[in-house]
Amino acid sequence: MIKVFGADWCGDCIRAKRALERAGAAYEWIDVEVQAGAAAEAVEHARGRKNIPVVVFPDGHVLVEPSDPELERALIERPT
Repeated sequence: MIKVFGADWCGDCIRAKRALERAGAAYEWIDVEVQAGAAAEAVEHARGRKNIPVVVFPDGHVLVEPSDPELERALIERPT
C-alpha cells in the first residue's frame, strides 16, 4: 500500500491525497505531527529533505512534494 507522510495543515498534502483518491489508489495517511517517529521516517525516506508530502510506493519509490502529473505517472508505472 502507498504511504503518504504529511500534516493536516499542509495544502500540498491535501492535494496529493485528493489526487490519489481521484485515481482510486489505496493509501495509508501518516501524520508526521501526530504519529510517533513519523517525521523522522519521512525525512529518512526523503533522503534528508524535510519537505512534505512524502509519498512512498510499495516498491520503495519515493516522491517528495510531487505534482499531480508526477503522482499520476508514478501510479501508472508502479504497482500498488
